[in-house]
Amino acid sequence: MKKLMLQGAAAAIIGVAALAGTATTASAYIVCNRAGDCWHTSERYRYRPHFGVIVHDDNWRWRDRDRHYRWREHDGRGYWRNGIWLSF
Repeated sequence: MKKLMLQGAAAAIIGVAALAGTATTASAYIVCNRAGDCWHTSERYRYRPHFGVIVHDDNWRWRDRDRHYRWREHDGRGYWRNGIWLSF
């Protein structure tokens, strides 16, 4: 019985180690445009300069001077412009 419990514990440890070894950290970015619309994206797209957006790392936070920003989430690839989501 003791041998069976030790084998079970060893199998559990191996399973947890395998999961930890394959886990990846999620990357995310915050994108904001000149109008103050901000949204999350999981990829760092190369937005065209005329889109007028800035890409920040996920740890970027608003400060007091950034009160004009507002969250506008949307699925898919694209950007906000004049309150409208434009896909690309």
